[in-house]
Amino acid sequence: MANLKEIRSRITSVGSTMQITSAMKMVSAAKLKKAQDAITAMRPYADKLTELLQNLSATLDADSGSKFSDQREVNKVLVVAITSNRGLAGAFNSNIIKGSKRIASDNYSGKQVDYVTIGKKGNDILKKTETVISNNNEVFDDLSFENVSEIAEMLMQKFAEGEYDKIVLVYNKFKNAATQIVMNEQFLPILPPEMDEAEAQKATPNYIFEPNKEDIVEELIPKSLKTQLFKAIRDSVASEHGARMTAMHKATDNAKDLRDDLKLQYNKARQASITNEILEIVGGAEALAG
Repeated sequence: MANLKEIRSRITSVGSTMQITSAMKMVSAAKLKKAQDAITAMRPYADKLTELLQNLSATLDADSGSKFSDQREVNKVLVVAITSNRGLAGAFNSNIIKGSKRIASDNYSGKQVDYVTIGKKGNDILKKTETVISNNNEVFDDLSFENVSEIAEMLMQKFAEGEYDKIVLVYNKFKNAATQIVMNEQFLPILPPEMDEAEAQKATPNYIFEPNKEDIVEELIPKSLKTQLFKAIRDSVASEHGARMTAMHKATDNAKDLRDDLKLQYNKARQASITNEILEIVGGAEALAG
């Protein structure tokens, strides 16, 4: 059994750890509220814009379709892995890294699969075994639509120039503080809406186009794609704070349980020590008396 000094030292160390994890939980909880409000407010706009764009694209002739809707044979795939710059968030980052690698092994075995990383943690792991063509850690230093637009424009350019036949986003979608859903979302080419011919004819009955449908679609596509990427990063940020808050909550609870166990162990050791001292005193007194 460890001596009393060692146990006291461990109790102090665990107590300090518990204070740190509790503080980190409170910080993440405060940041989560802001991030959750941001993604909740943005989702309806982004979803409606995507729906509108898909419906309009479905009514265009093949010759007048956008270069971003070009469905071609998939030989080169670009995976955009959205993680975070910091750890201590449970399985938040590892789930994205595993999901990104799983795309290459399960869906595109034998194809060229490269990576664009958004977040330091994903880049640190993926660059060891995979081809990472671009890393964008700095976007989290000043997360804005303008900064994300630069990344989206780079992705659109690579697709339009034929460098890649398909671009996929992998990120954590925020559900609640304890639950994040790993999403594999196609970024390019633009997916057509899932509807039959009758539904396609009714897709745009109330729209009046000015100057014309083609120009509107060409204007909307870049904005929609930028918004899609921005929404994915916003989702990831909210998920990160939720995952870290949950992880720090569990760590605090575990530290408290460990501290309680150590206190019990300390009390037992102290009681045993006192008992031994009493026995030694009694034994010495009896020896003197005898």
